[in-house]
Amino acid sequence: MTQDTVPDYRKSMKIAFIITLVFLLVEIAGGVLSGSLALISDAGHMFSDVLALLLSLGAMTLALQLPTKERTYGYHRAEIFAAFINSLLLIAVSAGILWEAYLRILSPAPVQGGLMFIVACIGLAANIAIVFLLHGSHDLNVRSAFLHVIGDTISSVAVIAAAVWISLTGQAIADPVLSILIAILIVVSAAGLLRETIMILLQFTPSSVDFDQVVADMTSVKGVDGVHHVHLWSLCSDINVLDAHVYSCERDVEKIEQMKQEIKERLKKYRILHSTLEFECDECKDCTLVGKIKDHPQ
Repeated sequence: MTQDTVPDYRKSMKIAFIITLVFLLVEIAGGVLSGSLALISDAGHMFSDVLALLLSLGAMTLALQLPTKERTYGYHRAEIFAAFINSLLLIAVSAGILWEAYLRILSPAPVQGGLMFIVACIGLAANIAIVFLLHGSHDLNVRSAFLHVIGDTISSVAVIAAAVWISLTGQAIADPVLSILIAILIVVSAAGLLRETIMILLQFTPSSVDFDQVVADMTSVKGVDGVHHVHLWSLCSDINVLDAHVYSCERDVEKIEQMKQEIKERLKKYRILHSTLEFECDECKDCTLVGKIKDHPQ
């Protein structure tokens, strides 16, 4: 369960953190000076990005720590916990944006469209740079940070459009309306991330893995008569884990070892990098989870 085959995004995350922190300060100043709730809301999202990147960096660093007697799986789950916190943070930020937008609709405030436009353009450039740094990762932790930035990128485009509209028409109501749309977008992306992290923390079967196909691959190995007590879950976004009892009448220890290695090789395509296989000559009497799957697939 090493990280050797997984791209290291820590350098990219550090650069993204610096860019985000600098623009956060720019956006806060621009939002206050222009009176734009959309900019201030986006700054709130940026603040959550700063915390998300910090959490992600910390989790990625912890995940590289070697296992110990007290922590036999190491800190791989740290990235899932960080992603879980990030998703909750996104939802909390969205709630704050929605409330402030509601107050602005009740009591509209003047907005300087020109300054709002300039700051939003700077933000768009910063977000595009960060998206380029973080794109393409399957790491759930990096993806959580990536989702933050994607939301900001779309927000920046929307803020630019709103700034143009306000400058041309003077209708400042576009600012809080846009803020509501941004908040809804954030909630939708955060809800999906939250669901995925909860599934991992509760040790559900990975959504990207076909359980029946895994069983079929295992039972199709020559000499395997059935499998039962199959447990399949994710340790983190890049490592799936499987425990199973394998029923076989084979008595030759060397052939059993060959069967075991063949099964493990087949499991790799499902990112099952850690598996525990218990071979049995007589089936368990309490095979309640899967039963004799080869004869009775579920």
